[in-house]
Amino acid sequence: MNYLKNPEIKIEILIHLVVTTLCTLGMFLLCGFSGALGTVAICAIYLCMDIAANCIRYHHTEKMSSQIDQILHGEDVPLIQDCKEGDIAILATQINKMVRRLKEQSDQLVSDKIFMADYMADISHQIKTPLTSIRLILSFLQEENLTLERRLELTQEVSQLVKRIEWLIYALLQMSKLDAGTITLKRNKINVAALWKQAYETLAIPLDLRGIDFQCRINDSVSMIGDASWMSEAMGNILKNCMEHTPEGGTITVTASENLLYTLIRIEDTGTGMAEEDLPHIFERFYRGKNSDSQSVGIGLALSYRIISEHNGTIQAGNKQNGTGAFFEIRFYKTVV
Repeated sequence: MNYLKNPEIKIEILIHLVVTTLCTLGMFLLCGFSGALGTVAICAIYLCMDIAANCIRYHHTEKMSSQIDQILHGEDVPLIQDCKEGDIAILATQINKMVRRLKEQSDQLVSDKIFMADYMADISHQIKTPLTSIRLILSFLQEENLTLERRLELTQEVSQLVKRIEWLIYALLQMSKLDAGTITLKRNKINVAALWKQAYETLAIPLDLRGIDFQCRINDSVSMIGDASWMSEAMGNILKNCMEHTPEGGTITVTASENLLYTLIRIEDTGTGMAEEDLPHIFERFYRGKNSDSQSVGIGLALSYRIISEHNGTIQAGNKQNGTGAFFEIRFYKTVV
């Protein structure tokens, strides 16, 4: 019997025998043979009960040890639930907590591994597409009978494709910094009107070439707390998205207001709007909706979403009720929500 091989049990039984012997001798001297016999009977009953209790305790301990061993070997075993009270029950509860935490961490690692595999596949695809186009254009440029005008056109196309790759790498690096938590965002007071002026200046030329009217209707008193450079990045990406979906002669309007709870920024355009099935996914990385520009890589809005989230903000998108374009509504809360 494994139970009796336990050195602790052997010592406990030995102590019981010594105590029983001493008590029996004492009772024999005081009360005679009957007293000694009664003492032996009582001590024997107590010893049997103690051995039975220890057997049950060691049975639970062996069962828990076996389950822990199964868990260490990656087997999916049920949690320990047959312990009622006492030290074993407390130990079982703590083991169950540990098992749940390890299961959650394991599931998270599997999920992260799948996400990383999909992420790398998306990055590979996004870079491979313009590289294939560049390789094809370079083969055209090697033709001797190519006119100067056509050569300039192809060179311009290569330049645009290189810029596309540069933007993708830049956006991915910014996103990875936010994901890794290596960025310390400043918490300064930002003038929202000045913020949008800065975002507009980076896109002023393409907006003008497309004939799009940009209207910033923001009072100078409206402000928010955050990192101005990162916020300019986020607002610029949203403005760029609106520009890509607004036809020539259209309008992009930005308004803002502030109250005790949050600062609200609303961006509207007079473009084609968004497909209803795209709305739940437009802030996902590499997602390209039905109405996306052919040069879009689907990373700008995802980056804006991450930046806004880091600033205790929320963003939602939708189509205007009159069907004349889309809108983005951003709220930066003054306290954690």
